[in-house]
Amino acid sequence: MMRKAAILLIDDDASLRRVIEYSLKERGYAVRTAESGEEGLLLFGSERFDAVITDITMPGMNGMEVLRKVQEASPGLPVIIITAYGTIESAVEAMKLGAFDYVTKPFPSRDELHLRLQKALQHQRLERENRSLREMVNDRFSFGNVLGTSERTREVLDLAGRVAASDATVLITGESGTGKELLAKGIHLASARASEPFVAVNCAAIPENLIESELFGHVKGAFTGAVRDREGKFELAEGGTLFLDEIGDLRVDLQAKILRSLQERTIDRVGGEKPVELDVRVIAATNRDLESEVRAGNFREDLYYRLSVVVLQMPPLRERKDDIPLLAEHFLKRFNPGSAARLAPDALALLTAYGWPGNVRELENVMERASVLRRGETITRADLPEKLSRAAHDVKNIILNLPADGISLEELERDLIVKALETHKGNQTRAAEFLRITRPTLIYRMEKYGLK
Repeated sequence: MMRKAAILLIDDDASLRRVIEYSLKERGYAVRTAESGEEGLLLFGSERFDAVITDITMPGMNGMEVLRKVQEASPGLPVIIITAYGTIESAVEAMKLGAFDYVTKPFPSRDELHLRLQKALQHQRLERENRSLREMVNDRFSFGNVLGTSERTREVLDLAGRVAASDATVLITGESGTGKELLAKGIHLASARASEPFVAVNCAAIPENLIESELFGHVKGAFTGAVRDREGKFELAEGGTLFLDEIGDLRVDLQAKILRSLQERTIDRVGGEKPVELDVRVIAATNRDLESEVRAGNFREDLYYRLSVVVLQMPPLRERKDDIPLLAEHFLKRFNPGSAARLAPDALALLTAYGWPGNVRELENVMERASVLRRGETITRADLPEKLSRAAHDVKNIILNLPADGISLEELERDLIVKALETHKGNQTRAAEFLRITRPTLIYRMEKYGLK
């Protein structure tokens, strides 16, 4: 259910204030009123509003000062000025300072203010949609950019396409670099929220002392340095989608706040006294095994079940090798626009044979490097990083005594991990480097096989 547009009405004329309040509430708005500029700004600092209506002539702080303060705190928020016929020049001046519109009193008709307000809110929505569309064009994100024809990829994209039509919470799992954020953006763009914001936040990249304010916002004076109210990522994603990347790295106390926000559809700003209602879809992602984290007491079980209404697992690139030629060609065209650059068969064979511990992100990096350093239109094996050739050579030189009745790939992988850890005396970083995978990938595999 979409929340009502919240309007702040400031006017020292009590009778007119009551008439306007009743009229706007009758038309479905949530209205808060104040009899002075000072009182209005106190409300503005503690609650979220979609528009402000203020009289221009009031004792104490007048409407012009209110306009300046609102513009400073929330640039672009629509402010409509109420003015008497004798102060129209002041209203025009207010328009120059950023007011959206003005209406004279007594009002020409009962609907006049409502029509101006409707126009202001529609303009704000269009601005937000245009900004969102520009971001889409710039980022070139869509389901179409989650490329792949392998069976594993098709399964993920089919499920993502079906869940996009709903408002269900989604948990995307997979190793780093597999394209989890790209998939989340695709779900957003295929949903009814596509014209609203897509806001991404990496929970592992924000300092612990700032993460709560970053997610939920804060009010002025909540802590040292909080010189003004600030919206958090949840509020910035209003009407759209909030993507919580690396959710498994979030502190347990903040996990509780996110759970409450998902259940109540409200958030509490740091230092705020009243909850803020929100309409936001949440998509989370992690490279951790959250079920193991729950068992270890590092992740709340109730939040895990709230997030994992639908789970999408992005397969690592080594398990979708059929997609490598398509992805390599895609990156080649992106980094060589208008060029006839192409991949030689020996280069493509090397790309396909490599294990890609960094997944699609590493492949993208390799193709960009090859595009920069290529000697001609054809990218050959010699234009690719030496580590790819070295890895292929190392694999060919491993002597395996394969039994006639077959072998378990999982047992072989487990034994390799154990031997790598034993060789490097339990040092996970060195073992991961030896196996040419990332440390998080090694930890994920260790958890999978029950290795301590």
